Amino acid sequence: MAKSVIVNNVTKKYKLYNKNSEKLLDILLPKSYGEDFYALRNVSFEAEEGDVIGFVGINGSGKSTLSNIIAGIIPETSGSVEVKGQTALIAVASGLNNELSGRENIELKLLMLGFNKNEIKKLEPEIIEFSELGKFIDQPVKSYSSGMKSRLGFSISVNIDPDVLIIDEALSVGDKAFAEKSLAKMKEFKARGKTMFFVSHSIGQMKQFCEKAVWLEFGELKMYGDVKEVIPAYEKFLKDYKAMTKEEQKKFRQNALSKQSVPATVSAN
Repeated sequence: MAKSVIVNNVTKKYKLYNKNSEKLLDILLPKSYGEDFYALRNVSFEAEEGDVIGFVGINGSGKSTLSNIIAGIIPETSGSVEVKGQTALIAVASGLNNELSGRENIELKLLMLGFNKNEIKKLEPEIIEFSELGKFIDQPVKSYSSGMKSRLGFSISVNIDPDVLIIDEALSVGDKAFAEKSLAKMKEFKARGKTMFFVSHSIGQMKQFCEKAVWLEFGELKMYGDVKEVIPAYEKFLKDYKAMTKEEQKKFRQNALSKQSVPATVSAN
């Protein structure tokens, strides 16, 4: 199978400041202000066409950061990501304008993606029907529940027919019936050889849908391979981690971060 996504040595660094004045001083003066925080460090893996890959890891491990980098929403600090074809990220409220109605968001999103008026006119009813939002489609998105926003975002993304689909916790909200409908659509994409990345806290959904898994631990790639190997190892870690006290978890995190070597090639972002 052909490679669809190649993630090569990707690092993402942020600067953390205690106050706004530190940020300004960091820009103006040669002395470095603020604390470096690495959301990702030297992450590398490859996906083939038709792969369905789950991202697992406890909160703060870099799953959403990696999703956003693959989708082209935020840049990596160093390393590279090669993607074959068009990507679509589905996350709760991702890319939605709260002041606009659902219908207006559909039209704006499609215009930004390069669709012409005739194409939008054809796609819009399909997107609205899939979303099952009914009369709410003409209400401001700011009045939507998180589940309704997820429905709208998912409906837009799957109907533009992307080559690479990234689903970040979008099926964790809303009703079970829509989640099952969405999974059925994703299975259709899988049969057509599209690549999908799936971020979810639901281990059950991972086992049901994914073939491979990426396990991130505090920004580093802990394990990548067959879901039948990665998920049991992650579940064992999760059981041990949850058994720790909050203080023990904090110490575990600090120890893990302190063992990570700072990449020499990283430049400030």
